[in-house]
Amino acid sequence: MKRDIENRDDLLLLMQEFYKKLLADDSINYLFTDVAKINLDHHFPVLVDFWDSILFQSGTYQKNAMQPHLALHQKSPLTRHHFETWLRYFKESVDELFTGDNAFIIKERATSIATVMQIKTIQLS
Repeated sequence: MKRDIENRDDLLLLMQEFYKKLLADDSINYLFTDVAKINLDHHFPVLVDFWDSILFQSGTYQKNAMQPHLALHQKSPLTRHHFETWLRYFKESVDELFTGDNAFIIKERATSIATVMQIKTIQLS
């Protein structure tokens, strides 16, 4: 039986599963591997801090999440497909692992974040 997202360990598990999906999809993985050249060992703690702050109001993330994504967009345009794919894999990963109020909330927040980022990248184009 699935349980709700309760802590940072759950968020790390979610990010690991989510990134497995993203990196297996050639229509989006190049943004992470070739353009942003993300080091996942460094990136996972940052992602956990971000979602910990979003979901549990922990204050662990103090950076501007929008800026690196706008810079990425300048290097390689982020398209509607990229946002839809990102959001689909995010929600699938949550649904495969968790159920409950926090699982619902994190999917809603991800939708909001993806929507705002997409609007901001369109404004730059």
